[in-house]
Amino acid sequence: MLKIAIQKSGRLNIESLNILKECGIKISSRKDQLRVSASNFPLEIFYLRNSDIPQCIEDGVVNAGIIGQNTILEKESQIQVIQKLGFSKCRVSLAVTKDTENTSIEFFEGKKIATSYPNTLNRYLQSNGIQAETHIISGSVEIAPTIGLADAICDIVSTGSTLYKNGLKEAQVIMQSEAVLATSLSLPKSVQKILDKLLFRIQAVLRARTSKYILLNVPNEKIEAVSNILPVLKSPTVLPLVEDGWSSLHSVIEEEKFWDILDRLKENGAKDILVVPLDKMIR
Repeated sequence: MLKIAIQKSGRLNIESLNILKECGIKISSRKDQLRVSASNFPLEIFYLRNSDIPQCIEDGVVNAGIIGQNTILEKESQIQVIQKLGFSKCRVSLAVTKDTENTSIEFFEGKKIATSYPNTLNRYLQSNGIQAETHIISGSVEIAPTIGLADAICDIVSTGSTLYKNGLKEAQVIMQSEAVLATSLSLPKSVQKILDKLLFRIQAVLRARTSKYILLNVPNEKIEAVSNILPVLKSPTVLPLVEDGWSSLHSVIEEEKFWDILDRLKENGAKDILVVPLDKMIR
């Protein structure tokens, strides 16, 4: 049985359960249930506080967890990241009041900084040769400059709207973060085997999220040229059309690259282009 921890509540909880669902894992949990088992996969889920997950992985209470990179680094946990998951993206940043003109790292020399991430902050300040006074606050860090507790803050930022509402602006980005699948440094072989199966499914889901199935009609003399533009896989599938001299090409393409190469496809005679979402992509 693979024991995996996810956030008890919040955005990370929802997206963690979603990716497990996309992996075909069936989980039915009742309200306030803190430990549940999947009905069709040897997986047991522990719903824990976000800040407790790294230590629980390190102590062997669970084998793995879905957690933000920022939390792992802040806790300085001896665990390993085995897969980035592409959701719950944010950054840990230094922020100052809107009327602060100097947003360089030198501004923070001798300043008071409020944060829930003291370890991350102190490492960043030390690496830049800055000495500052750190005030540790467990929540509502954004209010610290307003009430005169600090000159600046260090906190996680997603859209920046919370900073804006509290009269702050981003000054320095310390690190980028996203949800990751992390495990202990050593796992029993039986558990590792289950984890490998789960990781295989997760990677298939992630590839599908960033790829699209593309179908287009091409003059036969342009098949080679278009094929060189298209494939993410080894080569496209080529099917002859009823109309002489034309074929249909089927392939997979990274979604973010599609608009960049659309003009090249059209220049090489591609017509009737269809782009279809993928459910899973297995290699």
